[in-house]
Amino acid sequence: MKKAVIAVGGNSLIKDKDHQSVPDQYAAVCETVKHVTGMIKKGYNVVMTHGNGPQVGFILRRSEIASKELHEVPLDSCGADTQGAIGYQIQQAFYNEFIKQGIKKNAATVVTQVLVDANDPAFKNPTKPIGSFMPKEEAEKRVKTEGWQIKEDAGRGYRRVVASPMPKQIMEIDAIKKLIDADFIVVAVGGGGIPIVADKDGYLKGTAAVIDKDFASALLAANINADIFMITTGVEKVCINYNKPDQKTIDKMTMAEAEKYLADGQFPAGSMGPKIQAAIMFLKNGGEKVIITSPEFIEKAINGETGTVITK
Repeated sequence: MKKAVIAVGGNSLIKDKDHQSVPDQYAAVCETVKHVTGMIKKGYNVVMTHGNGPQVGFILRRSEIASKELHEVPLDSCGADTQGAIGYQIQQAFYNEFIKQGIKKNAATVVTQVLVDANDPAFKNPTKPIGSFMPKEEAEKRVKTEGWQIKEDAGRGYRRVVASPMPKQIMEIDAIKKLIDADFIVVAVGGGGIPIVADKDGYLKGTAAVIDKDFASALLAANINADIFMITTGVEKVCINYNKPDQKTIDKMTMAEAEKYLADGQFPAGSMGPKIQAAIMFLKNGGEKVIITSPEFIEKAINGETGTVITK
C-alpha cells in the first residue's frame, strides 16, 4: 500500500479569530478529515501531522491567568497536551467519517517526542515568540526569576521567545511504523513534536523550544519511506511574486528550481519558506514527490489536477 504523510496547517484547525473554540476546531478538523478520507479511498495509508501554535498559545494564556492559584504549564507539556487533544479530535473525526463511508479502518495518535541537538545554534538566537504580550517590568521579572529570553515586539510590548531547532530523531518512530503496518491511520509529530534533548548518558528531558511542524513532518515522511509528502496550506498552489501584479502560480518545479526561488527570496520565512525548505529536506532524504495545496483540494491534487508538485 502507498504511504503518504499529510502535514495540515493551522488554517485547517482554526479558520479565523471568530472560530477558535473547541467545537469550532472540531468542525474544521472534520472538514479536513473528509478530504483526507478521499485520499485513503484511493489506496493511501496516511500519517497525518498538524500544527498547534494557537492551541499552545491558549494553554499558556490560561496558565498565566491562573498562575496566582495554580502552577504554570511548561512549554513541552503544552505541546504534549495539544498533541493529545487535537489527536483525539482527529481520531474521532476519522472514526465517524469511516462509518459514513463504510470504511473498515481506525486512527490512533502517537504522542511524539522529537530529539533536537542541545547545541543547535537556534538556542543561542531564539526567534519564536510564544505566550502573551507583557509590560517591560513583567518581562524583566521573568528574565530574573524564570531565565526567559524576551524580545520587544513592534511597540506592542514584550514577549517570550524560544528557539526553533532542527528535528534530529523521532523517538517513537518504531511505534508509528508498527501502527502503519497494522493498517492504522496515524496522527503523529503534532506541532512538530515535543522537543527533547539527551544528556551525556542518553537520558531525555523536555526543552523550551518549538520545532517547525513541516520540518518534523519531512523527517517523518523520510523515515517511513513515504511515497508522497503533502503539505496543506492556505493556497491552492505555490506562487512566485506573491501579491504582486506579476504573480504567477507554479504547477510543477524541480528541487533545484525550489532552491533557487528560495535563495531569491520568493518564499518568506514567515509563510511559504519553511514549507519549501521541508519539501527540499524530504527530497534530499530519498523522497520522490511533494505536493503543496489547500485542504479542500487534497483529492484533486492526488489526481494531478491541481496543487504544486515538487520533484527531484
